[in-house]
Amino acid sequence: MNTATALWWAVAASGIYHGVNPGMGWPLAVSAALMDRTRGSLYKALLALAVGHLLAMAAILFPFAALLVLVEWQRQIQVGAACLVIGLGLYLLINRRHPRFLARVPPSRLALWSFLAAMAHGAGLMLVPIYLGICRTIETDAGHAAADTLMGGNVGIAMIVAVVHTFAMTLSGGAIAVGVYRWLGLKFLSKSWFNLDVVWALSLVLVGAISLAVIH
Repeated sequence: MNTATALWWAVAASGIYHGVNPGMGWPLAVSAALMDRTRGSLYKALLALAVGHLLAMAAILFPFAALLVLVEWQRQIQVGAACLVIGLGLYLLINRRHPRFLARVPPSRLALWSFLAAMAHGAGLMLVPIYLGICRTIETDAGHAAADTLMGGNVGIAMIVAVVHTFAMTLSGGAIAVGVYRWLGLKFLSKSWFNLDVVWALSLVLVGAISLAVIH
């Protein structure tokens, strides 16, 4: 498996990981469906969560796409991004409290909640080192490429990364949500809630550390 393929698998794997994590919202989709007593509400809620998550990924990745026009600083940007991810992971290990403002967003605004939750937990930042690595695997003659061509290519890659990641997140989280809604019920959420806060923080540190290790 070459480097580019491995990085794209990492994009999908991080999406599955985010989807399984209840902190990204699948329990809210189950709750919406149980309250409305209709399966359609489940799918509408999952769609809203996906839209919010996709916008959060794009909001984080697109500025880095613009920065990558400065190709000569690409390595420094990647190092800085990896250190930022490690720093956020260490902060979340120390500070375990969830952002209080998320509790003030009404359930009717699931897309907004999903966007804010992904931003607050650093879900998009986890993708940045992976995205920068993908950009480095693409052969580009930076000396002869116009800035708008470089930016257009980087923005395109950023969009694909965000879409692939969000699709994997929605698929995995949606599968759990459908299972809970159809077979396990609301009691499962109260009795079997699993907390991935520590794993989440450690995964951020791990992604950042791996990114630093593979930078040439």
